[in-house]
Amino acid sequence: MIKTTLESDGRVGVIVPHGVLFRGGAEGKIRQKLIEENLLKAVIGLPENLFFGTGIPAAILIFDKAKKTTDVLFVDASHEYQDMKNQNRLRGEDIDKIVSNFKEFKTIEKYAYRATQKEISDNEFNLNIPRYVDTFEEEAEIDIPKVQKEIEKLEGALTEVRIKMGQYLKELGLDNKH
Repeated sequence: MIKTTLESDGRVGVIVPHGVLFRGGAEGKIRQKLIEENLLKAVIGLPENLFFGTGIPAAILIFDKAKKTTDVLFVDASHEYQDMKNQNRLRGEDIDKIVSNFKEFKTIEKYAYRATQKEISDNEFNLNIPRYVDTFEEEAEIDIPKVQKEIEKLEGALTEVRIKMGQYLKELGLDNKH
């Protein structure tokens, strides 16, 4: 596909399973050659369960023979979708965000990263998106004293409910003390 595109404006988009991005062997050698020949322009991660018949997440590899830079754009669009009952769906705004970022070709925190050829080479031509786009969210710190007070409050309320329940059962003659 890439070979048959025009030198001046030839582009190809290929949908692949994520394994293609990081498996070794022949796939690793192919990735290395594509990077060294400066053909890969972008790696766009898509949500899981997007395509009929498969629940696995996929990625789009964009190849461009007329690239103006040796950098590669990594986009993690795996969290940008509408959750449907049987199959997920990219909404118009999700597609617009991907296309806009692709056109701007810049790093956006927790969404996209513009990697240099050296960075990719240093990562042994591994194109796994999380190597480049950090989407980690720090969990909120837990206020242990506050949680302990809430537990004590709930335990107190539970004790009160048990006492009232016992009184009601006694009034009904069901107090289990026979």
